[in-house]
Amino acid sequence: MVNVTCAVILINGKILVTQRSEKMKLPLKWEFPGGKLEEDESEIDCIKREIIEEINIEIEISEKLSNSVHDYGDFKINLIPFIANYVSGEIKLAEHKDYKLLDKSELLNLEWAEADLPIVYEFLKSDYVSRNI
Repeated sequence: MVNVTCAVILINGKILVTQRSEKMKLPLKWEFPGGKLEEDESEIDCIKREIIEEINIEIEISEKLSNSVHDYGDFKINLIPFIANYVSGEIKLAEHKDYKLLDKSELLNLEWAEADLPIVYEFLKSDYVSRNI
């Protein structure tokens, strides 16, 4: 089981989503950005580090959503999601092919990585959406 953090990042009322590159597992699928939890690293330290490394922006964590466990066959993932707000920096993709800033109504139009889908649904149902977007 691979422990991976991800962030639903809000930027000016829009939601940042990233598209996996052709070279990554699950090529061209959309996901919330993040990465693998390192040994002796907290989940929050991990997501902040990964977002700086992969997207070049700083975030502030608002709240945690429910973990999503998914078995892809050749690997199993425990996806640990957070809702976060953009703080600073210019988006520069280190690994991903593309990114979009979407309204919440557009999220279900993408071809998501399967582990991210329960997070999309939970985020859309959360009171965070009604309070902040």
